[in-house]
Amino acid sequence: MSTTRHELLHALDLLLAPGRFKDYGPNGLQVEGRTVVRKIVSGVTASRALIEAAIGAEADAIFVHHGLFWRGQDGRVTGWMKQRLGLLLGHDINLFAYHLPLDAHPELGNNAQLGLKLGLVAHAGPGGRFGEQELGFIGTQEGGGSFDSAKALATHVESVLKRPVTLVEPAQRAVSNIAWCTGGAQGYFEAAIAAGADAFITGEISEPQAHYAREMGVAFLACGHHATERYGAPAVAAHVAAQLGLKHEFIDIDNPA
Repeated sequence: MSTTRHELLHALDLLLAPGRFKDYGPNGLQVEGRTVVRKIVSGVTASRALIEAAIGAEADAIFVHHGLFWRGQDGRVTGWMKQRLGLLLGHDINLFAYHLPLDAHPELGNNAQLGLKLGLVAHAGPGGRFGEQELGFIGTQEGGGSFDSAKALATHVESVLKRPVTLVEPAQRAVSNIAWCTGGAQGYFEAAIAAGADAFITGEISEPQAHYAREMGVAFLACGHHATERYGAPAVAAHVAAQLGLKHEFIDIDNPA
């Protein structure tokens, strides 16, 4: 089975609705490749390692969360940019990238899929979202239970993501209302606190968040940018591949960040 580049782009745009978002770079088709698409490789970032792996997997298209082009970057095609573009253009591979739209999708996006992996369920309706463009999710453990402490929550997250978690635990107390937003969403912490969170899960921590956690009594868990964002891309790509009758393969390029 096969489809066209145009049909694949239409299916992705219809699912992810990029026009709804004010983003940091272009969403959709970032590099044009061959017209006919039979196989999609999904991954987190359009790194050279992923592109080389996709070439080896005989992909016609690559679908990622982090594409090549970002607002305010140097527009010259040199160094790593030349290498990545050279591989894509030389092998006629399409590159599709969706940033915030992939974070936000209510079932297949990064936040929804991380919640699914961790056994977290967002509150129904508007009360289940918070932050700029309502990207953040907030809810409880599946079944409505709570964790005895933020340390217990961190241990659970570590077991699922299989990596250490940086935890700022200001007080030993039960954690029931949990907010989460994948990747570099440490700036959403104050909004999570305002939404009533007992703990906030994201990928990274910056200097101010430790102070906010201690002063406001809300736990902060930094669980890895890549580690929290490796579930949305394969979920979306697999869904669209099944819809269009295409082959799909997820390739996870390890990243300690």
